[in-house]
Amino acid sequence: MKFNKLTTWILIALVAGVIVGYICHISLSEAMTKEIASYFTALTEIFLRLVKMIIAPLVIATLVVGIASMGDAKSVGRVGAKALGWFVTASFISLLLGLLWANVFRPGDSMSLTLPDAGASTHLKTASLNFKDFIVGIFPKSIFEALSGNSVLQIVIFSLFFGFAMCTVKNKTGDVVRSFFDELVHLMIRVTDYVMLFAPVGVFAAVAAAITVQGLGVLTTYATFLASFYFGLATLWLVLIAVGYLVLGKRVFKLLSLVKGPTMIAFSTASSEAAYPKTMEQLEKFGVKDEVTGFVLPMGYAFNLDGSMMYQAFAILFIAQVYGIDMSFATQVSMLLVLMISSKGMAGVSRASLVVVAATLPLFGLPEAALLLIMGIDVFLDMGRTATNVIGNSIATAAVAKWEGKLGPTQPDSDELLAEEASTTKKV
Repeated sequence: MKFNKLTTWILIALVAGVIVGYICHISLSEAMTKEIASYFTALTEIFLRLVKMIIAPLVIATLVVGIASMGDAKSVGRVGAKALGWFVTASFISLLLGLLWANVFRPGDSMSLTLPDAGASTHLKTASLNFKDFIVGIFPKSIFEALSGNSVLQIVIFSLFFGFAMCTVKNKTGDVVRSFFDELVHLMIRVTDYVMLFAPVGVFAAVAAAITVQGLGVLTTYATFLASFYFGLATLWLVLIAVGYLVLGKRVFKLLSLVKGPTMIAFSTASSEAAYPKTMEQLEKFGVKDEVTGFVLPMGYAFNLDGSMMYQAFAILFIAQVYGIDMSFATQVSMLLVLMISSKGMAGVSRASLVVVAATLPLFGLPEAALLLIMGIDVFLDMGRTATNVIGNSIATAAVAKWEGKLGPTQPDSDELLAEEASTTKKV
């Protein structure tokens, strides 16, 4: 299936999921809607499992090849420093915009909600979410455990060591190992193409499950919150695109066109992992050299989650507004600094953004159980922040490639080649 056709099918599946979910919601009993939604969820889970199946080998192969292709530790350090500089700056801007728009729109002020019980549980594990455990946790006890758990940070650490070691092996054995990983990358991309054939099914099921249980009414109840948050994401997109334009020029718009498919996959499934393989493939088409994509993109998935950063600041202030708790400017700045640190450990955590928010709430006098206020609509918020993560990482990777002189011309897709051949034939 050609990727542009895949994008079309994903859009069709998205609309169909809303329609089918709404029909199920209004025509079935509450017990039946939950039963039907469980089957939809099963289809989504199957698709996401297929995606997770390929993430670990794809990340480790691309990262090892990327480091080996750079040739020396100096090049890796230079690229890594530029990437981390971008990530930290983008994270700070994302949090700042979240604070700004939450203060401007104040979506929590208009909501009259019953406060959650003080003893209510959010079923989120937050005790281990601290800087010390994060630092220790990025180093794998076993590479097999890291691979099986799709722990991106731990895979990155192992791949760094493995890639550097491979650079020092200049004999026939080293050449064989390098060739193996080169071929593994191409093989995993082919496997990715097969897995992505199921993307429309996963998208349809994910949306249908959410609407079947929640209905369209939940969007009305939280309309101010959803609208203001998505407005904030839109301004973040504009900032990212503007910075991308400064680095890439008009080519940034071509990049956005290429990654619209992965962005739709991320939005529909609320899974960054689902979009990772195709994002990597589209960056290659854009002209980013494999060694840069293979090194920067996995780091971005661990350290550069722009949409998630904005969500955390926005959600905490929203909860404070619902409770009528005033947070001073100094308190908000403190919260921003806390989130800058704690969020960097979110990559391998289940329901990561919610976990970070839940861990931060008690630090500022807000009950963790207040997270129950937004858990019901989190799937709709997760769609937007996940799509933003894809855009942010795509622009970051392309920008680093540009700075390193490793950004080539955009490769024409198959449709453009056919059109060009037809035009040439007609002229002849």
